[in-house]
Amino acid sequence: MYVHREVEKVFEKLKGVYNILAIVGARQAGKTTLLKKMLEENNGIYLSMDDPDVKELFDADIKKFEKQYLKPDRIVGIDEIQYGRDAGIKLKYLADKGYRLWTTSSSEIILGKDVLSYLVGRVSIIRLYPFSLEEFMRAKGIEEVTEKIMTRIVWEHMMYGGYPKVVLTEDVELKERILRDLFETTLLKDISKTFSVEDLDTLEKLVRYLATTTGQLISYDTICSTLNISFLTLKKYLDALEKSYIIKRVLPYYTNKTKELYKTPKIYFVDTGIRNMLLKNYPAEVDGRTFENYVFTELLKKGLEVKYWRTKSKAEVDFVLEKKNEIIPVEVKVSMTTPKLSRSMLSFIKTYKPKEAFLVYYKGEKKEIRVGGTKVRFVGVMELLKEICD
Repeated sequence: MYVHREVEKVFEKLKGVYNILAIVGARQAGKTTLLKKMLEENNGIYLSMDDPDVKELFDADIKKFEKQYLKPDRIVGIDEIQYGRDAGIKLKYLADKGYRLWTTSSSEIILGKDVLSYLVGRVSIIRLYPFSLEEFMRAKGIEEVTEKIMTRIVWEHMMYGGYPKVVLTEDVELKERILRDLFETTLLKDISKTFSVEDLDTLEKLVRYLATTTGQLISYDTICSTLNISFLTLKKYLDALEKSYIIKRVLPYYTNKTKELYKTPKIYFVDTGIRNMLLKNYPAEVDGRTFENYVFTELLKKGLEVKYWRTKSKAEVDFVLEKKNEIIPVEVKVSMTTPKLSRSMLSFIKTYKPKEAFLVYYKGEKKEIRVGGTKVRFVGVMELLKEICD
């Protein structure tokens, strides 16, 4: 069963503008399925770098590869392009000859200078994440919901994440096994091979450490001391994890943009199912840190740039979004029955005077209040996404 993805709309807009479209995202997030679907609808040709004949010819002689596989009047899709040797300059050669190429990559190594520098003006990047809440419901065939049903849907999506194979599997033990296998495969195949990481034991310890400290300000010194590694090694591992779509670093919000480069980031997981698997914890009762990470992933999947706000006096707002020159603060609460804002959110509203602000809850009641000139809405996750993205 094919589940329609939200990025298809973006794909349709861009396919006639750029010679190369690159679908980038986590392993098993559905990139190959999306690529094949788009090629099928456009009479394209599918190739994969997992095919040794395709890879050997691409690596050895791009002109022979061109003669063997490419057609001037047909789009060609190349899966897992990051495994091809000198991919940047070779894709440039093909694009300059007028070929239309759609590629995928399971890590952001394709965005590095060795590839992307050759493709300026020729390529557009489309990021594909595991199923969003809307896609999750589509995969499950859910159209009509009550408040209780919606709470249950969010719980399952939050506990086991959005990887398609996990979503489409009903057996709980099998879900957990798939998540574990997926994580181990990503470590061994993507991170180890692509980023030349040999000490996988320490890398796994780092990921598990990050799972326990999700949403907190990270302390590089503490992590280095705990794992007995150097700062340069830690930086390499964090870069590899982020470029492989395991984690995402979130920077603080400042009106002075240069300050964002120097302040401590927070770290969230791109998929909460992976985080819960690492913690060996799929709780019936949702805790604040898990729900906060979940809300972050849903905002990320909408293509929003997410930041956080924290003052020296430790006033803090979970997320700050910038959209159409407007700032939107978002506070996350597991349960909310009364329309009460934290002192931190009130401080942010007083300082920045946004037009609107949101308090998003797992369980609660929809409400709307005004604080000065700011409209504050109390909503569930689905309502938050609809309000922000409409």
